[in-house]
Amino acid sequence: MESKGQAKFALGRQSSLAPEREGSGVVDEVKGTEGFDPTVKLMYLANEGDLDGLGELLESGTNVNFKDIDGRTALHVAACQGRTDVVELLLQRGAEVDAEDRWGSTPLADAIFYKNHDVINLLEQHGAKPPMAPMHVQNAREVPEYEIDPSELDFTNSVDITKGTFRIATWRGIQVAVKKLGEELFTDENKVKAFRDELALLQKMRHPNVVQFLGAVTQSSPMMIVTEYLPKGDLRAFLKRRGALKPITTVKFALDIARGMNYLHEHKPEAIIHRDLEPSNILRDDSGHLKVADFGVSKLLRVANTVKEDKPVTCQETSWRYVAPEVFKNEEYDVKVDVFSFALILQEVPFLLGFQMIEGCAPFSTKQENEVPKAYIANERPPFRASAKVYAHGIRELIEECWDDKPFKRRTFGQIIVRLEDINNQLVRKRRWKVSAFKCFHNLEAMLKVDHASSSSCSSRSTIN
Repeated sequence: MESKGQAKFALGRQSSLAPEREGSGVVDEVKGTEGFDPTVKLMYLANEGDLDGLGELLESGTNVNFKDIDGRTALHVAACQGRTDVVELLLQRGAEVDAEDRWGSTPLADAIFYKNHDVINLLEQHGAKPPMAPMHVQNAREVPEYEIDPSELDFTNSVDITKGTFRIATWRGIQVAVKKLGEELFTDENKVKAFRDELALLQKMRHPNVVQFLGAVTQSSPMMIVTEYLPKGDLRAFLKRRGALKPITTVKFALDIARGMNYLHEHKPEAIIHRDLEPSNILRDDSGHLKVADFGVSKLLRVANTVKEDKPVTCQETSWRYVAPEVFKNEEYDVKVDVFSFALILQEVPFLLGFQMIEGCAPFSTKQENEVPKAYIANERPPFRASAKVYAHGIRELIEECWDDKPFKRRTFGQIIVRLEDINNQLVRKRRWKVSAFKCFHNLEAMLKVDHASSSSCSSRSTIN
């Protein structure tokens, strides 16, 4: 028979790590606390948020750190329930801030699980240690080679960059981009898996047109991914700031993206699908070249040649304006979804032809984002605002081939690179011809001026004589 000290408190929300925590755990309706053991009463009053009752009970000598049979304290209970005022009272009365229950859960871990943000902040102010990172290993030899000590990351004067998921930090004398993954990792197993998958991908990548992975923090919380920092920002911000580009610059950018994507698709032994290719995920380096970034929803093609999502993709995960129709329809898909996205980016980039600006709008910019995939499924595509003949040496034809509704008909990035290099060479030759023609004209003009001056001089001497 259990003693009073071994009582189990089963009211309210249960431990975040308990194997069974469905419902409130209430078996019988409780109408009062008469007859309760003082220690169990302490737990009950913490659950109910009764500050006066708690104060009286603690004044009478009840142990603020009493633990029930599951190792839970009143602070655990208050943290689960989001009782900020109770948490503050218990801490003032000497409650142990990092007490662990039988499953290893602390009050802070419980508050994080139940998303009680005010309680989280209060516990952290009192020195509560964050829960163990989901990727924590017990044996030091199992710590990954890429592991970075978080104390090396200096976030002084840090600011948000790109989509707001990355922040600038200083690490070993250089600026880096840091993606922090905080409390959401402890409440969402899918996000833990996504974090692991992103790390697995980043470790494999080495290419000048793919953002460089530098390391990660996985043995403590918050977990972080550290990549090179590209101060020039992303392509979308650049286009808004710069406006129309010259055709040769557009082709150079297209080649940078295509080369990065070709590396991913040709990666051995497993091809890598980006699946979120859009302008804000393409960054510019100091030399003006582009790099593919943000692999949070990327996929590895392991055994099969196609993949399929466990559940439909949402607009919170990726921008629907750049998603291939087969992804939106939750069908099996392959690397050709990235080719579809690439076509939309290339069609969007504004460029100058003579004095006319061509394109420059996000795909179906007049439609609501959730309407865009339906247009793609109906085989609609963003309209071209100029006739085919004004596009440089087959750019329009290439775009149309890349966003074909049948994935197998879309070009590979290897083929796209060949086409773009040919277009680039034609543009370079055309520019050289124009420069050469201009120089010839300039030289001819100079020669005519000299001849005219010489003739004028001779005429003047003849008149004097």
